[in-house]
Amino acid sequence: MPASPRAPETQALFQCLNDALPQTQCTRCGFPDCASYASAMAEGQAPINQCPPGGQAGIERLAALTGQAVLPLNPEHGMEGPRRVAIIDEAWCIGCTLCIKACPTDAILGANKMMHTVIEPWCTGCELCIPVCPVDCIALENVTGSATGWAAWSAEQATTARLRYEARQTRQVQEAEQHQQRLQTKAEHKLAHLNSLTQGTENPAEVDRKRAIIEAALAKAKARQTGA
Repeated sequence: MPASPRAPETQALFQCLNDALPQTQCTRCGFPDCASYASAMAEGQAPINQCPPGGQAGIERLAALTGQAVLPLNPEHGMEGPRRVAIIDEAWCIGCTLCIKACPTDAILGANKMMHTVIEPWCTGCELCIPVCPVDCIALENVTGSATGWAAWSAEQATTARLRYEARQTRQVQEAEQHQQRLQTKAEHKLAHLNSLTQGTENPAEVDRKRAIIEAALAKAKARQTGA
């Protein structure tokens, strides 16, 4: 279901708040991505102190935009710290691709059953790849020393991260649509040739049962495409 349209002033605030977030897409704020957190703040449904990567400087930015008082970072969402990037021990990598699927900015390259590697400039340090690795071959390396929050992360890096995340989201939607289209085409082909495909191997009742299953699957697929 599409999101409800925002009032113009809320939309403007959302844009400003989203621009003020580091775009690490780490989900530590409790929302699925930075834009979702910005939306919740703009609508008054989330406090401004839930973003550890932005740190205290980030909270001050959000406070200025919302007119709220500056708060300390809520420790339930993590602690402010230096920026870290993921490093894969390629000797132990089994090529399972789980980290690739978890990375919000497509910063991990590799293929199934082949070792993976992290492209450091694209890594936001979100840590989402760590828990999914079945062989514990991913470590985090401090790349900013004692600098934390926005002192460890630039506006340019945030923009790059956001653009890569949005491109990934678009690609995933397209891939899902293409997958559904392939399934629908396959089902339509089977339905059109069901009698010849099952000739001599199925009794009429079983053929009718399979036809009903395929027709129901096609109906669901077409309903999804039309939004019904």
